[in-house]
Amino acid sequence: MEVDYQREEPSTCSLEEGCVPLGDVKDMRLEAEAVVSDVLFAVTHMFVSQSLSSGLDVAYINVETREGKRYCLELSEAGLRVVGHGFDQVDAVVSAPYHETVYSLLDGLSPAYRDAFGNALLQRLERLQQSDQ
Repeated sequence: MEVDYQREEPSTCSLEEGCVPLGDVKDMRLEAEAVVSDVLFAVTHMFVSQSLSSGLDVAYINVETREGKRYCLELSEAGLRVVGHGFDQVDAVVSAPYHETVYSLLDGLSPAYRDAFGNALLQRLERLQQSDQ
């Protein structure tokens, strides 16, 4: 059995240039935008920080809960965590745990988020039930 094999061209990138194959990297800025669009309905304000530098490995998201509390969140491969208690603030003394999802992070920070998320889920289920009838 013959198998066609195309040899990959060697990378023109040196180790010093810090090149990484694009298929192996998530752009955290894009991930952050997706996080914002997922839960914006259940918070007062949420946006990707323009002041703090974001890149392939980390992005920062500002969020204001329905209770009026403001947080700066860090998004990285490790997950999401609170890094500051205000927009665009990264406090070295804050050592919050990482969360795998924005849902679990906000669930712990905001009872009003939990209520809004539950209500949205209930409304969707009701719409599905109505469309089945």
